Amino acid sequence: MSRQLLLLRHAKSDWSIDSSDFERPLKNKGKHAAQRMGAWMRQQLLIPDYIISSPAERARTTAEKLCKAMGLSTQQIHFDKHLYTCSSKDLKTVLSSCPKDAKKVLLIGHNPGLEELLQQLHKGRLSRPDDNKLLPTATLAVLDMPNNWHNLSNYCAKVISITRPSSLDKNFPFNGLTGLELRKRPTYYYSQSAAIPYRMVNKQLEVLVISSSGNNHWGVPKGIIEPGYTASASAAIEAWEEAGIKGIISEQMLDFYQYQKWGGTCTVQVFPMTVTKMVNETEWDENHRSREWLPLKKASSLIKQPALQAMLLKLNAIVTNRTN
Repeated sequence: MSRQLLLLRHAKSDWSIDSSDFERPLKNKGKHAAQRMGAWMRQQLLIPDYIISSPAERARTTAEKLCKAMGLSTQQIHFDKHLYTCSSKDLKTVLSSCPKDAKKVLLIGHNPGLEELLQQLHKGRLSRPDDNKLLPTATLAVLDMPNNWHNLSNYCAKVISITRPSSLDKNFPFNGLTGLELRKRPTYYYSQSAAIPYRMVNKQLEVLVISSSGNNHWGVPKGIIEPGYTASASAAIEAWEEAGIKGIISEQMLDFYQYQKWGGTCTVQVFPMTVTKMVNETEWDENHRSREWLPLKKASSLIKQPALQAMLLKLNAIVTNRTN
């Protein structure tokens, strides 16, 4: 198999934000474009085995959104400062340091360096679109490359395709029970996990409940399972981020429930968590929320999700049997 180089320009950034060039973030439109491109790459089997990104905020976020939509962990991204203020020569140097066994390498960076590299590597003339842009934001170029990443000469490769996010479906492919569906979010959004934080006080179970970010209902820490993490590990991360707590989380799922969101069914795996640390309000990143330790009956009355109410009773029975 020949090697492939995937060149991706960062997604559209937000110029309305007052920040340095390095710290300029993506627009919401740019985040969505990066996700769509990642989902398309997964569908086309264009999954890189080595990823290098500029560390600039707009490139970093593009890389993270793209990877998650492909089902990859963001821990697989390598950041290299040469991709920020890059020339085509710098990019070739970066490529020369790729592992010898890397078959598909993805570079995420900036213009004009990426376009210069694309034109230098391609054997032949690249016709320009009507807007005269080879690589507009979040656009992916795929090149067939020589069998060695070292000492890449001019005109040693061939451009196979250049794909813009505007040419892709605005919805995301999802393999449902009835076949392929189109949904409003990438596949991984629909797999979620939650933690039920608890402690024992005078041999009675108490549960920590938190308010939603808008403070309009009560629940427990819950979020999307990040690619590369187990469901329980992801639930523990949510407990820290949403409730400011750490503890011992069970690897054994208590139960699961489902609810409708983003045009599909989300499945939430729920894990009990014995709390061992709780930060004070000033250190808690999400202190716009409310949080309260409550006895089982009171916690159950505040949580309106019937499946979670049943799980609280199940957890109480498990913990009571264990302590007796």
